[in-house]
Amino acid sequence: MPDPEVFDNAAQNRFELKSGTETAFLVYSKLHDRIRLIHTEVPVKLRGVGLGSKLVEGALRLADLAGLKVNPQCPFVVEFLKRHPEYLHVVDPEHRRDLE
Repeated sequence: MPDPEVFDNAAQNRFELKSGTETAFLVYSKLHDRIRLIHTEVPVKLRGVGLGSKLVEGALRLADLAGLKVNPQCPFVVEFLKRHPEYLHVVDPEHRRDLE
């Protein structure tokens, strides 16, 4: 399966990843140079194949490229960060200590 592309749907304040007719998304809110990752939603049909992790990874990469510091509030994002410390540099230092 080709690596799907995560994109920022700024009009709806969410990162999205499409697979066929289904869309997984990660809701966020931005303020200045900070972004809160609030809620991840993966359609039932797409669960269990790693799409949620690809979505979070893509969102973290996009945040990093934009120079944003992440406040991970979504439990799925928190668990992803605990398993992937290579992305901790993107997390706001105030929130990093809970992940290390």
